[in-house]
Amino acid sequence: MRSGSRRQRGFTYLAALILVALLGGGLAAYGEMASHARQREKEAELIWIGNQFREAIGLYYQRSPGAVKRYPEELEDLLDDRRFLARQRYLRRIYADPMTGKAAWGLVQAPEGGVAGVYSLSEGVPAKIAVFGAQSYRERQFVYQPPTSKVNESKARPG
Repeated sequence: MRSGSRRQRGFTYLAALILVALLGGGLAAYGEMASHARQREKEAELIWIGNQFREAIGLYYQRSPGAVKRYPEELEDLLDDRRFLARQRYLRRIYADPMTGKAAWGLVQAPEGGVAGVYSLSEGVPAKIAVFGAQSYRERQFVYQPPTSKVNESKARPG
């Protein structure tokens, strides 16, 4: 009778080991899936925030007083534009980079001086490079480019 109970204990122990291995594998797969979902959320947030910066820089540039258009000297100029008597705000706050969690951004300098755009300082690789549009987060830049002035084609053509 003892040999039968020993076999049963061995079978129960083996079943418990298999159950623990299956649970561990399932939890690891769930963790991987949740990690990728969080990364995609951060990438979407980075694109949204980058576009907010681009739009704010564009408004600052377009609303420059006088004939000469200027880019902001620093990102804080987007929070309080002191070029006007009335307060001008293009952003409510300097957003944190979702990839690094810090408010520090890489700055793209404009040819005439000032800040033309921002990019993440993260060295990470996007989950889907084709969708994100760059090989790394650092390569995706959010830059305002003023519209180019087009010559009126009807005047340029000989009649």
